[in-house]
Amino acid sequence: MKASELETMRKSFDTVKKRSNSIKESPSTQRLIDRVCEIKKFSIENNEELINQVSESFKRNDVDFFIAETSDDALKIIDELILEYDCNTIAKAKSNTLREINLKKHLENKGIDVVDTDLGDRILQLKKTDNRPVHPTGPASHLNISDITDIVNESLDVSVNPEPRDIMEVVRNDVLNRIKNTNVGISGANAIASEEGSLVMVHNEGNISIVSLKDLHIIVAGIEKIVPTLEDAISVVKLETIFATGSYVTSYMNVISGPSKTADIEKKLLKNMYGAEKVVVILLDNGRSQATHECLYCIGCGNCVVHCPVYNAVGNEFGFNNYLGGRGVAMSKFIEDDEACYNSGLYMCTLCGLCTLNCPLAIPTNEIIENMRKFSTGVGFYPKAHGRIKDNISKNDSPY
Repeated sequence: MKASELETMRKSFDTVKKRSNSIKESPSTQRLIDRVCEIKKFSIENNEELINQVSESFKRNDVDFFIAETSDDALKIIDELILEYDCNTIAKAKSNTLREINLKKHLENKGIDVVDTDLGDRILQLKKTDNRPVHPTGPASHLNISDITDIVNESLDVSVNPEPRDIMEVVRNDVLNRIKNTNVGISGANAIASEEGSLVMVHNEGNISIVSLKDLHIIVAGIEKIVPTLEDAISVVKLETIFATGSYVTSYMNVISGPSKTADIEKKLLKNMYGAEKVVVILLDNGRSQATHECLYCIGCGNCVVHCPVYNAVGNEFGFNNYLGGRGVAMSKFIEDDEACYNSGLYMCTLCGLCTLNCPLAIPTNEIIENMRKFSTGVGFYPKAHGRIKDNISKNDSPY
């Protein structure tokens, strides 16, 4: 990342810190933290049972359901689904899971235009190169107003002024124009209620509502997103919002439990009144079932990277794919392999533990990384300088 981008990112992170500090320590938030810790621990330990339960709930709700063992499996399912709808444009909401499977690149290689509807994601999409996000909920937090103005003007061939509202309106109008005739929307989910078969999605922009109104709504989420009940799911997304944005609640909280329907004419059930005629959920494993349980407690708030001294120094070079910071390094071993874990910054981490101290779930990322270094060394992935020291000690009883 450029020095100017790192400086802008740190300023953005300081804003999040100031906004959230006043409510993170409140008694209600502390009670919510305790509740969500219990929910996530139970959910991960009983994940297989919850998957079985939610599959029955989805069936009851007329939601089509698939389990994808790998990214390729998820992409194949998506390919088959959109083939039925003969679409060349897809409306997409913000989702780390969709980034994980490289959905945009996959579909664009097939000639399908994937339009990001989230403003931050769309700005990065228009940037075209060097456009990885820097925060789960504020992906473009490293770009200042001048950078964004140049990106929008160059990509959309406009002459917008460097004013936030002007930029927002230009991008919004362009997005709405591009997706007005598409019949497929795709998103992630913040939490999934197993008992009810309901998916909870939080957003401020209203874009997920637009995506979910397309004829086909595809939802891709990791298996770790499942919790027992809708009340549990709401608790998880409330806590995520507090630590991600410094607000108690987002502007919108969508709960999707099936396709659009009405029974207002002689109580006969009719689908596709205003929203989707078909809702499909793809639960993604992609190494999660082999992951260290604590890795899966993450609720995606990004508070770890906001406080991480390494991340604040080097930015999104520390992390894997679009999973940022130490947690991304930890997940890379299971999503990909030991080499990916090493290349993601396994030895960048100082093991200071600030990520754990500032994580609402107190995920011991530094301890996980320390253990991963032991495994990585055993399979030959470690800094060459460390190897020379090791060899010197072995030969000379001295590191020199």
